[in-house]
Amino acid sequence: MKEDTQMADHKHGEMDIQVQEKTFDGFVKATTYSVIGIICLLVFIAIVNG
Repeated sequence: MKEDTQMADHKHGEMDIQVQEKTFDGFVKATTYSVIGIICLLVFIAIVNG
């Protein structure tokens, strides 16, 4: 029993990717802030542990 389903032809560059771009930007920001926070924490530990 094969279903007859038609898919639209793929046309490069026509998909709306605004949501994906916004999600990726948020991921990059979160990663950047996390890395900066970790580096600051490590520097603080190094100074206190001196």
